[in-house]
Amino acid sequence: QVQLFESGGDSVQAGGSLRLSCAASRLIDVYNLAWFRQAPGKEREAVAGITSPSEITYYADSVKGRFTISRDNARMTVSLQMNSLKPEDTAMYYCAVRQPPYGGGWYESWRYPFWGQGTQVTVSS
Repeated sequence: QVQLFESGGDSVQAGGSLRLSCAASRLIDVYNLAWFRQAPGKEREAVAGITSPSEITYYADSVKGRFTISRDNARMTVSLQMNSLKPEDTAMYYCAVRQPPYGGGWYESWRYPFWGQGTQVTVSS
């Protein structure tokens, strides 16, 4: 079992930045990690993912060049730096942990058994 705790969500103006953090209850060295988001009335969508141990990163097309995912295994955290925020980025953001073996798409939420409770990001125009 892995418990996850997100933080850093806030209300910001368009063009602003936020940094989300997700703290795990145990070591995450061997796990692939990801951030997902869900806006009201919409399906949950993958935002960014990062692998272990090579730290290969993946991004949704809608956030490429604006968001950066990173991990700190020693501190058991995964972060999401979000720049140039847009109103369409408004959503609840969740971090998720995936255990090995790995295969298939990083963006498929059903492959992640552990989830945090979410942190709200609201971007106003």
